[in-house]
Amino acid sequence: RAGQRSAAMEPERECRVLSIQSHVVRGYVGNKAATFPLQVLGFEVDTVNSVQFSNHTGYAHWKGQVLNSDELHELYEGLKLNKVNQYDYVLTGYTRDTSFLAMVVDIVQELKQQNSNLVYVCDPVMGDKWNGEGSMYVPKDLLPVYRDKVVPVADIITPNQFEAELLTGRKIHTEKEALEVMDMLHAMGPETVVITSSDLQGALGNDHLIALGSHRRTKADGTKMTQRIRVESPKVDAVFVGTGDLFAAMLLAWTHKHPNNLKVACEKTVSAMQHVLQRTIKSAKAQAGEGNKPNSAQLELRMVQSKKDIENPEIIVKATVL
Repeated sequence: RAGQRSAAMEPERECRVLSIQSHVVRGYVGNKAATFPLQVLGFEVDTVNSVQFSNHTGYAHWKGQVLNSDELHELYEGLKLNKVNQYDYVLTGYTRDTSFLAMVVDIVQELKQQNSNLVYVCDPVMGDKWNGEGSMYVPKDLLPVYRDKVVPVADIITPNQFEAELLTGRKIHTEKEALEVMDMLHAMGPETVVITSSDLQGALGNDHLIALGSHRRTKADGTKMTQRIRVESPKVDAVFVGTGDLFAAMLLAWTHKHPNNLKVACEKTVSAMQHVLQRTIKSAKAQAGEGNKPNSAQLELRMVQSKKDIENPEIIVKATVL
């Protein structure tokens, strides 16, 4: 008993994340969506703001500055000169610039040379499907950089279905094809692949969204083991911004806490997401008033209000092991 108790009382080793994402003054996307949940879950987070905007670009107006690759390099050099560039995780999301993305890859490779256990979590944000049609909302020249440079150094990737199709050049119509695409993505480098949303049909019908996850690890004897899961979560009828950033941050945290159990990590991530989204839509509808459609400001994620759900999510969405 005493041994168990003292182990529980020992502080966890500090775990530090370098998060290179966008920053908004008002609202929750990019680093603003990722930092709070990671801190609540016990991580130290060092943020580089790839852009600083007044608010996300879904509003009628936005203003701000964009960080270029030289400025990113300069910030990293400052950390390096002080010898405080030691990280356990790197987290990246939306980027619009190829040279910036290439600089991120250089930084990740250097950090991995220092710490071979560093885990790079990449959300390869390139586009999405609307009414079944996929389109890119970043410049097309980002695709080869993601495919040839970024994904090979990533350990965990969280593409949506359209992004997984772009990266592999394969269309997904069935779950079987989705699993084959995830295998192709594993072959490119990452140990963990989560297709965060798809237009596949599930047992629970049209009002549920299917996510698929695959974790491949090499055992001590050299054999490979793959765990695959499917998660069906209720769709929430609204356009939220920052959900992908929140998802990737929480997946980082929960895979850290459950390193060889993708099922539990995804259940906690998706359940926490559901709690945040349900609270957000309820609040947005109340602010908008009966019969009115909530606007961008009203639909900002209710992050602070969801602290307890982020910290200790009640599991309301179960994953199925395939």
